[in-house]
Amino acid sequence: MSAVVINRARKGLYLDSVVLMRFSRTIVALDGVEEAALMMATPANLEIMRDAGLLDGEAVGVGGGDLMIAIRARDADAAENALAMAEGLLDQPRSAAANGAAWRPRTIRTALEQRPGANLALISVPGDFAVSEARKAIRRGLHAMIFSDNVPLEEEVALKREARDLGRLVMGPDCGTAIINGTPIAFANRVPKGDVGIIGASGTGIQEVSCLIARHGGGISHAIGVGGRDLGEAVGGISTLMALDALANDASTKHIVLISKPPSPSVMEAVSARVAAVEKPVTVCFIGAEAVTVSSDVVQTFTLKDAAMRAVGTEPDAAAVCPTVPLNGKRRKIRGLFSGGTLCAEAQAIMLGAGDDVASNAPIPGVSPVGDGEGMITLLDLGDDAYTRGRPHPMIDPEVRDAPIAATFEDPEVAVVLLDLVIGLGTHADPAGHIVRSARQVSPDGRPIIIASVTGTDADPQRRSAQVAALEGEGVIVAPTNADAAVWALEILARNRTA
Repeated sequence: MSAVVINRARKGLYLDSVVLMRFSRTIVALDGVEEAALMMATPANLEIMRDAGLLDGEAVGVGGGDLMIAIRARDADAAENALAMAEGLLDQPRSAAANGAAWRPRTIRTALEQRPGANLALISVPGDFAVSEARKAIRRGLHAMIFSDNVPLEEEVALKREARDLGRLVMGPDCGTAIINGTPIAFANRVPKGDVGIIGASGTGIQEVSCLIARHGGGISHAIGVGGRDLGEAVGGISTLMALDALANDASTKHIVLISKPPSPSVMEAVSARVAAVEKPVTVCFIGAEAVTVSSDVVQTFTLKDAAMRAVGTEPDAAAVCPTVPLNGKRRKIRGLFSGGTLCAEAQAIMLGAGDDVASNAPIPGVSPVGDGEGMITLLDLGDDAYTRGRPHPMIDPEVRDAPIAATFEDPEVAVVLLDLVIGLGTHADPAGHIVRSARQVSPDGRPIIIASVTGTDADPQRRSAQVAALEGEGVIVAPTNADAAVWALEILARNRTA
């Protein structure tokens, strides 16, 4: 019996992409459902659904402002049941509003009428519309954080130039984390308020540093995510430079941490000059960059761990002692399966610095791109768009990592698997439990050594200590930091080479 595909368009209905992804996963979990997607009907999203076999013919008469329900099920009954569930989930907000519950306004203008004192807009709409919404925000006197991805580069450049002229800061696009005046936004963690300000190109680097600062007794004044392309040649570091000025003039910020992959040469020069002019201590962590000299008040570190410790006034310590564990056979390879792009980059920098040949799908300078074959060390960013196209990020839905993890656990050549778990607001309720279930599919005697790090705090909904305990209960080695995990993997590989 062939599968049944059913589509339903909801005209003029918009919901946040993260909400829609969660609804999609709920539908997929129903009996008889093979695949499902609830997406705004932009050309890019329609292409995703078409490639996944979720469209029954051409989507005629729908546009980017409409919401498309697309379901593929094993039979008509399963498809109709799934459609009814999808319709019910989409109608929940309207039902809540009808019952007198709070309902979010549909436009920035309406939002400002309800909250005239607001000064920040969080933009989470399809990338095709994100810049137009952000432009409305900055022209109404708001700063903007663009959570959306797939924003054309030329539109980002034009928006940030206009925002700079208006004195408004644009965070993002593709910006997943911020903490403003102690308030966590999007994929942030619950950390104490303090005097360290962070500027990061992307989210997981901010999360790792802010959580390590909290673990060492410090706190965060503000954490500003500027977007992965801000320090490139085209954008020119507009948001980074504005963020530096803002934190330099902020009375609550005593120390500034700047985190990014290496900027383009001209942007590096501009940022270095601005950093040198800041009359506060600054720690710079350009992951994978060569050493640079800026000024006596500026310290350069090469790992997120060292950046965090410098920020709280502690000298970076040596890596924690790697536990001695039995090795399985003559395995020779390391595989890293990361949900955090910056954490993947940090592991690359550490392993490249040890003189090893490293490959990645998101390589830093000096690392080889993943080709047809895999080398001794391969570190994958599974949060990259190639893996999440039309699917939730692995921090939201760990199932994105299931297939690569299963294949790696069963690979007889892999000695060590590196995994990162990033918890906090907006992320999966129990990523450790998901990893444990995956690990149990392979006998401990037949699987590689698993080393994990957990980015988060005990104030987060998932509680870091509980996540660590769950992993250790399954025999997973949990390192104190992502950097320590990478160092431990190298040590275990070295033992294996000489065994």
